[in-house]
Amino acid sequence: QVQLVESGGGLVQPGGSLRLSCAASGTIFSINLMGWYRQAPGKQRELVAAISSGGMTNYGDSVKGRFTISRDNAKNTIYLQMNSLKPEDTAVYYCNTKGLGVGPRISTYDYWGQGTQVTVSS
Repeated sequence: QVQLVESGGGLVQPGGSLRLSCAASGTIFSINLMGWYRQAPGKQRELVAAISSGGMTNYGDSVKGRFTISRDNAKNTIYLQMNSLKPEDTAVYYCNTKGLGVGPRISTYDYWGQGTQVTVSS
């Protein structure tokens, strides 16, 4: 199993910045994808940003140019630097990890964190 612990959420004014962290622990496959999703009230959960174990990144269209995802593989931790925050960025942000294990047989996992609230408001 993999456990995910998120931190860094909070209240920020429009135009401000926040940095989220997500630390993974447990049995982590070397081939994995970690990322952030968010869900606002009444809306579907959407991808914010993801980063592979090899460092490839992908961003949701609404955050491109404002958010940056990075990872520290030694610490099994990802970070989401959020700049130029807007009220529409208000949501619960969830950390997610997907792993692929290739050995005698293929195995996968898909785990979620508990979520952290980000509120952008004046």
